[in-house]
Amino acid sequence: MPIKNRFAETHADITAWRRHLHTIPELQFDLPKTAAFVAEKLRSFGITDITTGIAETGIVAVIEGKTNNSGRTIGLRADMDALPITEATGLDYASTHPGKMHACGHDGHTAILLGAAQYLAETRNFDGRAVLIFQPAEEGGGGGNVMVEEGLMERWSIDEVYGLHNMPGHPVGEFAIRAGALLAAADEFDITITGQGGHAAAPHEAIDTNLAAAHVVIALQSIASRNVDPIKQVVVSVCTLRSDTDSHNVLPQTVRLRGTVRTLDAGIRDLAQERLEAIVTHTCAAYQCSADITYDRGYPVTINAEDNTHFAAQVAENVTPGVDRDTPPIMAGEDFSYMLNKRPGAYIMLGNGDGATVHHPMYNFNDDAIPAGCSWFAEMVETRLPSAG
Repeated sequence: MPIKNRFAETHADITAWRRHLHTIPELQFDLPKTAAFVAEKLRSFGITDITTGIAETGIVAVIEGKTNNSGRTIGLRADMDALPITEATGLDYASTHPGKMHACGHDGHTAILLGAAQYLAETRNFDGRAVLIFQPAEEGGGGGNVMVEEGLMERWSIDEVYGLHNMPGHPVGEFAIRAGALLAAADEFDITITGQGGHAAAPHEAIDTNLAAAHVVIALQSIASRNVDPIKQVVVSVCTLRSDTDSHNVLPQTVRLRGTVRTLDAGIRDLAQERLEAIVTHTCAAYQCSADITYDRGYPVTINAEDNTHFAAQVAENVTPGVDRDTPPIMAGEDFSYMLNKRPGAYIMLGNGDGATVHHPMYNFNDDAIPAGCSWFAEMVETRLPSAG
């Protein structure tokens, strides 16, 4: 079945919802306007089983099929939060919240799930239950994990769970997916190097933390080049290097390094942490400095289950042709991973076309992708839970 006619009819409405959400970006768990808008729309569709306040501002809504002989429940998830970025698009529906922007397309994901909810509530042409999950705090807050810890899967008896994310650079409305690791584990490190400050003209009387920091940055790249199997993937990025002085003639007492480690394999994740800690400690010692290391494990690897991925790809092929079933893994992180660790399911990428990448001040979700996204969500329910009557 191609894109459903109903979504051609409602495309303008769903686009208007998306653009309204774009004007009111909110961060992490603090989503009062966004959550209120989502809840109001769900009620307007005639959905009565709506639970708010999950993970502070998350929403879970249940749509019952015409029958429930299967006794099965499918979860569909969209993230709602924005990013602390100042928008530079100049759009007439640009952010009205200074310093906040929907720069990752979560406004589009939310609107797509709302569009699918409207259709499923109208038709109920399935045998079972559809649970709609509107999640806060994907951007660093781990809202998906909080929802899971608050009993999402058990309270709503979810058997399998699915989600989507827009993909700039991929043709608009076309899908990409892969079984196994799709998105990376995202860890963070914070390193404070301590030496002995002094006058730049007398470096022999100081212990130069800048020198130690420079060697640490270079040495950390040996994790990928010399410690990890070349056919495996790891990214180690030092993103901040800051000393305790801004002077031209002072050697700093301390230097702080901050960054991220991305991996697609649990064993490589352990190895990368082990090597980072050893390299930093011993490199600093070689330059007479000490190092304090904080290593925080973030979102786990997003792993698509084999059977569920095959099913999700089949449904995508029914919506639009040319599904990429072996898209390369992406080293970005995603907290939908917590849901996939609790239940089988799959995460799929939806083409956003040409334009700025996500997390960029010029990014904008492509509204032409909405009908394909809505159709995929709806078809996932109707195909997985075929109507008994």
